[in-house]
Amino acid sequence: MPVFKNNETEIYYEEHGEGFPLLLLAPGGMRSSLEMWETQPWNPVASLADHFRVIAMDQRNAGRSTAPVLPTDSWQVYTADQLALLDHLGVNRFSVLGMCIGGSFGMGLIEAAPERVASAVLFQPIGLDETGPENNRGVFFEMFDDWAKEIAGKQPAVTEKTWQVFRHAMYGGDFLFNVARDFVAACTTPLLVFCGHDIYHPESISREVADITCNAEFVEFWKEAEYLESTSARVASFLASNSR
Repeated sequence: MPVFKNNETEIYYEEHGEGFPLLLLAPGGMRSSLEMWETQPWNPVASLADHFRVIAMDQRNAGRSTAPVLPTDSWQVYTADQLALLDHLGVNRFSVLGMCIGGSFGMGLIEAAPERVASAVLFQPIGLDETGPENNRGVFFEMFDDWAKEIAGKQPAVTEKTWQVFRHAMYGGDFLFNVARDFVAACTTPLLVFCGHDIYHPESISREVADITCNAEFVEFWKEAEYLESTSARVASFLASNSR
């Protein structure tokens, strides 16, 4: 079982195929783990391993990965895990494909190491929807709290104050929670954005990311059965064109 140990953190990961490195960042919120791909309408592990060196991972305290929970935890801690794993695997330049929370993780990697990320595919990214009478922040807080209850039993020394600070660091911001609008607007990394259509993955967020970025392609329909073949082909073509 491949596990990358970095101080007190243990990251479970898998590699499939050969070629230009592609880091997969799974859906599932705080439970983002590679097993989540098996529940999605389109599984990039199965679809892309014939063309790329696919690297899939469980985020800290999700799936088979573990880490201490600290008051300083934030999006940046996850970014550090991801880059440390790639360094461990000898990967310098790579593309990234993220779904749900993986979209925000992916944009965080671009912000932290723009010279390393060749391109990014964002499937139904999460974000704060302010288009209706009430925003959707509450559903992310609730999802975090449900996950925290599971982890708290394994880490009884973590205080309630730490959980609250951590939750706010993850979901207290706006837009994609992880990066600001100004950064996304200035981003020149090639992006392929697949639209979301629900409270966790607002259509307004997907469209805004594609609209304000100078180098983005947008796909509205992709998860229905009749679109899956073209979805797979579109992703493979985009990544191949930008893998250098």
